[in-house]
Amino acid sequence: MVAGGLPLPKADHAQAIAQMALAMQKSMEKFTFRQQSISLRIGINSGAVVAGVIGTRKFSYDLWGDTVNVASRMESSGSPGKIQVTETTYQLLKDKYKFLERGLVKIKGKGEMMTYWLVGAID
Repeated sequence: MVAGGLPLPKADHAQAIAQMALAMQKSMEKFTFRQQSISLRIGINSGAVVAGVIGTRKFSYDLWGDTVNVASRMESSGSPGKIQVTETTYQLLKDKYKFLERGLVKIKGKGEMMTYWLVGAID
C-alpha cells in the first residue's frame, strides 16, 4: 500500500501515485518467473484517510478509512497488468492521463461503482 500526500500534504498527490503505478507496471515487463511473465493489479482511490503510528513495543505506521478500503477493492476487482481507478481519482487526473472507461463494477460493501483503467500519461 502506498499513500500520496502523507505525512506532508502534496498538491499533486494523485499525479504522483499515477506516475508511480505506471512506472511499476512498466518495470514488471522485464521480470519472469519460470518462463512466466509477472503482472501486477493496481488499484487507486483518492480521498481522506486516518493515518498514524500504532503499537507500544513494535511500532507500525498504518492507514484506515473508506478511501483505503475502496483502493483495496480497486486492486482486488481489477485485472492483472492493469491499473483500476475510481471516479474520484479519474476526475483529478483526466486532463493529464489517458483512461479507458471500464464501466460499472460491483464493489463489495459499496455496490456498483464507475471505474476506469489508467493507461498512460497524455503526451
